Amino acid sequence: MKPAEPLQVHHSLSAAAVSGICIGTLVLLLSMTALAYKCYRRRVMMNAQNRLSTAIKKGLQESTSGSFRKSTPVRSTGNKVMKSKGTSPITPPGCGELGGLDRIPQAGFSTPTRDPGPSKSEVYIENEKGGATPEKEELIKERYVSEKPSYLGSIGFSVEYDNSKQALIVTIANANNLPPRDPNLGGCDPYIKLQLLPEKKHKCKTRVLRKTLDPVYDETFTFFGVAANQFTGITLHFVILSFDRFSRDDIIGEVIYPLSGVDPEEKFSTTRDITPRHLKLRSQGRGELLVSLCYQPAANRLGVVILKARNLPKMDISGLSDPYIKIYLNYNGQRIAKKKTHVKKRTLNPVFNESFLFDVPYNEGLQNISLEFLVLDWDRMTKNEVVGRLEIGSKTGPTEVSHWNEVMNCPRKQIAEWHKLRE
Repeated sequence: MKPAEPLQVHHSLSAAAVSGICIGTLVLLLSMTALAYKCYRRRVMMNAQNRLSTAIKKGLQESTSGSFRKSTPVRSTGNKVMKSKGTSPITPPGCGELGGLDRIPQAGFSTPTRDPGPSKSEVYIENEKGGATPEKEELIKERYVSEKPSYLGSIGFSVEYDNSKQALIVTIANANNLPPRDPNLGGCDPYIKLQLLPEKKHKCKTRVLRKTLDPVYDETFTFFGVAANQFTGITLHFVILSFDRFSRDDIIGEVIYPLSGVDPEEKFSTTRDITPRHLKLRSQGRGELLVSLCYQPAANRLGVVILKARNLPKMDISGLSDPYIKIYLNYNGQRIAKKKTHVKKRTLNPVFNESFLFDVPYNEGLQNISLEFLVLDWDRMTKNEVVGRLEIGSKTGPTEVSHWNEVMNCPRKQIAEWHKLRE
């Protein structure tokens, strides 16, 4: 008799049940994905808002507080004559001795005094924390013209050329009858900066002497790498300044002395009167700036591309300029972010091609936002001067407003346009 076979149970799922399980799983995955994306977006928005709040607080702090520069000038040496040496960035051939100088370093200034700031007599100077405006600059210019003394004193210096070492030797002897920094208080803490034009590669400065209107420096500066055939094409540019520990140094004046009529074979000494610092002409125009803007509403960002500028005014004695641009993001008239381009040397038509990104307030749009551009002329001798200004926003000039409206109405699109710079 055969044993009974075990019963086999067959379980089967219908097609409808399988479809329901697949659809339920898909809906669950989609819901989890949407929830994760929503959390990610919220986190991104919160981070952007926090960055903007921090930038606004920082801008407010910078606008209401300032910093004092601290530096100790060298005291006057009285009747004692001090010798110092200054060199150009070029190493002399052979590195031998020159006159009474021992070893001459490869580069550097004669003394480690601080690099002075701008003067109150400059017409177009950058003054971020002081809230400079064209009206204030006009008042500064009028005060400069009316209060500047007619006679600014003189400086004595000597020039010689060492043909064997291809070195130009300039000795700044002294200055006489300098005007006091404050006519009511008197006194002056003068020092002198010297550079060789037109190349501007050789720069140096004297030490600061305290409380004197007739400083005696007797400092010798040696500039190597000056060929004999270059001697007559060089111009000596002296800038006489008065040191101030707590504010900008005053520019007393300048002396420009071309060496075209000087015999390089003979040493000569001379005294030249100091002339007022050259004022830029308003009639030559400020030039134009090509800017491209792109608004990204999803990311709450504003893209700015500085393409190029043209027909900038001649800011240097050499007839050229060293321009760079600062860009400010303004929110309700308050600067909250700042960026700047690189310096383009010796050109009146610079090409920048530099892009920047600014975070804008969340859910604010561009109605209360504006961009401010400052085109400045870089100058190592004195404070960088403002060549021109431009502001693009909803409350600016007609051309700027048209550009701004087009940027708002065409998001995620680069829109470029030329704008004229203003004073």
